[in-house]
Amino acid sequence: MLSELSNQLPEFLHPVVDLVDQGGSVVGIQLVMSVIALALIFAKLIQFALAGAGRFGRARRALGLHLDGDTAVALATVAGHRGILNEVMALLLKAQTRPGGARADLLREDIERICLGRIAELRAWLRPLDLIAQTAPLLGLYGTVLGMIDAFQAMQGAGAAVDPSVLAGGIWVALLTTAVGLAISIPVSAVVSWFDGRIERTQQEMEAVVTAFFTGAAAERPAVLPAHLDVIQGGTRHAV
Repeated sequence: MLSELSNQLPEFLHPVVDLVDQGGSVVGIQLVMSVIALALIFAKLIQFALAGAGRFGRARRALGLHLDGDTAVALATVAGHRGILNEVMALLLKAQTRPGGARADLLREDIERICLGRIAELRAWLRPLDLIAQTAPLLGLYGTVLGMIDAFQAMQGAGAAVDPSVLAGGIWVALLTTAVGLAISIPVSAVVSWFDGRIERTQQEMEAVVTAFFTGAAAERPAVLPAHLDVIQGGTRHAV
């Protein structure tokens, strides 16, 4: 049946059909998992590109301008530009320049809420990818065990007339499922680790920018205290 299906498919899909024909249903399931993983990886790459994960230069420039007293220019630097950190800086700068403002402690808590939400969005669908990376080799091992059972059952049924070449053929087909599982698991695990690294780097940069915004980066700028940063408490504006 698979050979008939192979004749109806494009030529580049023939190796896939042959692989399923040799490895059985377990390899078929693994190939479906690989397609799902590939789709999720492409979706995450698009999400990361749109979110600007890993691109922090514009937000850093805006922070520096703000600490130098050019809040309006800093806002223009990040306003309307894509990127999680650009969005966070724009929200902070708009809150800073809004008449009446907001208490600094409340603003900081609320911006942390927004940052946590953006990080959670970046982490979405990483669990299914990690699950595929862990399950694919286990499923391959399961297929190998089933194949080995069939091979040794055939050897037992053949008795003294067993053909070693037939046994070897059954064993390599059984091991095929493990090879396919590892071929899926290794690259998916690497991609998940790369995504995790990007998310962790973005989270660290968020924390650093938000902290510097509220402290004025006093440790790095001891001679230039952020007089332009105002702490609004009880509706009264006090220069720090």
